[in-house]
Amino acid sequence: PISLQTNPGITPVKVVFHNVDALTEKLFPIVVAMQKHFSAGSGAYYSDAIFFLSVAMHRIMPAELKRIVQLDLDLKFRNNIRDLFQEFNHFPAEAVIGIAREMQPVYRHTFWQYRKENPKSHVGDPPPDGLPGFNSGVMLLNLDAMRHSTLYNQLLEPERMAHLAEKYHFRGHLGDQDFFTMIGMEHRELFYPLFCGWNRQLCTWWREHGYGDVFLLYYHCDGPVHIYHGNCNTPIPDD
Repeated sequence: PISLQTNPGITPVKVVFHNVDALTEKLFPIVVAMQKHFSAGSGAYYSDAIFFLSVAMHRIMPAELKRIVQLDLDLKFRNNIRDLFQEFNHFPAEAVIGIAREMQPVYRHTFWQYRKENPKSHVGDPPPDGLPGFNSGVMLLNLDAMRHSTLYNQLLEPERMAHLAEKYHFRGHLGDQDFFTMIGMEHRELFYPLFCGWNRQLCTWWREHGYGDVFLLYYHCDGPVHIYHGNCNTPIPDD
């Protein structure tokens, strides 16, 4: 750990670096199961263990750590991060994670077989009535709630994970957000939906790859943008 002294009268900032290999070892069975269902195979970008640690962060962080804001690096804040942290105050009783929806038809594509077999399902449909899945670029992890949620911890068991993956014919490639999306199709109560402006994704890859006709149904985000997310190396606008 490293303590950084800020201006006089302001609480010092403590920075702690973690060894990913050591954390992965603690969560080995979970990470291996995740990699099987939610990565494109060994060597793929999202196959790295670091993209799965968030799902069980409550098991590796110190007990005195109650809540975490987890962020991707390709973000640009337009508001004080304190305002994002205040969103924890709006979590319903059963929610353990705050996360914004995916803003491309990624999961319309991933769930294609389930959607074909269940044409009346809203799985993979766009908002406001559909279930477009989640994007993990900005997440609020209520570690205490994760620790105490029997349901959430049951869903981390490899057998439960495999059962849901088989039910939904799910084979993802985006790491933790695939897991959150899959369990969110059945257990929406575990998630507090962040307003899209807290994770305004800019990637438009799927618009040019077969989903141009429905793309804007997913991509639109009415209201102020608090955080820009330049996913898939998309340039972030200048203010």
